[in-house]
Amino acid sequence: MTRARMPRPHEVAAARRDPRLLRALHERRQDEAWRTRGTCQNVDPETFFPAPNEPADAAVALCRTCDVQGSCLAWALEVGDCHGVWGGTTPRERRAMLVAWRSEVQPDPDAIDDAGPPVRDRLLTLVPLS
Repeated sequence: MTRARMPRPHEVAAARRDPRLLRALHERRQDEAWRTRGTCQNVDPETFFPAPNEPADAAVALCRTCDVQGSCLAWALEVGDCHGVWGGTTPRERRAMLVAWRSEVQPDPDAIDDAGPPVRDRLLTLVPLS
């Protein structure tokens, strides 16, 4: 398995203008029940986690038809998920978006969820960019 490289500055600049990222920023935390309405509910999960040498085109095409694409991508960026297709994006696309996301989204310092400590204490312990 190879290590993923850091996104280049031009990739991050393009990610900042990507309509999928802009939608995710807009729909962030608007829809807490997005998972129950996703198009992916009726599809084999392996579709969204293709092997590294397989194309993700089928999953991306399904995501384009989904009503909760923005919320899904926002979730993946917030948790730093770097595997599979989320919100119509591939892991490589999300690495560039993640850099843009972290500069745009300021964590709520008092946000506490079921996972434990406030978000500000967990942000640095999420999946490191590599």
